[in-house]
Amino acid sequence: MSSNKPIRIPRARIAGVGKAVPDTILSNADLEKIVDTTDEWITERTGIKERRIVRRGDKTSDYCIRAARDALAEAGVEPEELDFIILGTISPDMRFPATAIFVQEALNAKNATAWDVSATCSGFLYSLYLAEAIIALGRAKKGLVLGAEFLTPITDFTDRATCVLFGDGAGAVVVTEAEGDRGILSTYIGSGGNASHVLYSVGHGTAGSVNQLGEATGERYLQMNGNEVFKHAVRILVKSAKEALDIAGLTAADVDWLVPHQANLRIMKATAERLGIPPEKVFVNIHKYGNTSSASIPIALEEGRHDGSLKDGQVICCIAFGGGFTWGGAVIRF
Repeated sequence: MSSNKPIRIPRARIAGVGKAVPDTILSNADLEKIVDTTDEWITERTGIKERRIVRRGDKTSDYCIRAARDALAEAGVEPEELDFIILGTISPDMRFPATAIFVQEALNAKNATAWDVSATCSGFLYSLYLAEAIIALGRAKKGLVLGAEFLTPITDFTDRATCVLFGDGAGAVVVTEAEGDRGILSTYIGSGGNASHVLYSVGHGTAGSVNQLGEATGERYLQMNGNEVFKHAVRILVKSAKEALDIAGLTAADVDWLVPHQANLRIMKATAERLGIPPEKVFVNIHKYGNTSSASIPIALEEGRHDGSLKDGQVICCIAFGGGFTWGGAVIRF
């Protein structure tokens, strides 16, 4: 016997947010003493005034655990209730196992399955995409999504084009089933390898030269062609926003806040302008943290929620673009 009763597809929502950033601040004035640059030069080209940097001995998982605990507390979710933990990062604790495994163990999230996602600056949105799909399929009810990066340890502080850009930190969100019209309204991701040479890090990968001790020689630092990145970034960020909004059945006019990956203030302004979103609706904290890659959007969501900017019922459009290239978007109604 057939039934005409509609099938309810669960919608995911963000139930709690958290962040963890290092205490140590590296200001533009500090960088003036390290490399040939000035505060004016950095601010004009990037919008960055300072960034947080990790100490020797810190691990990515340390900051993930702190951010996760805050997000879980805000959501009122116990670690053993988690069905999954997904961590977007390109700076894991070690080659393997996944850093998410260490987060799982520290939280005692014994019922969760944990894994990492490597998608550079889009890592958090890739992870959120997976979380939303898993919940929509009915395969899980509660999960933890993180974005975390330690970029300063792989930054060449003799290269003024890159060393002024990056910072360290972690952000986390708890994702659960939603009711009504609130929640994650859409997610979208994409990638293309035709410009992988524009932004990359060989690190300890098999594409690099490896000495007899198994340590990468001279290839551990990230490499970037800033002009090429800018040329691609604005176009792809605009595309990501439009795709995510279209899936949600909305337009840029419906957006209360654009929360872009905090890569460069000029990129963010140009993207908003092309979308027709006024500057006062663009959430910006790059001046405080620099580019924290996959951590930047969850850090921004945490700050926006806790400073009262991102309010219940508002439509939030998150977009990211990173090396690979990778990109993504998400539309959220808190």
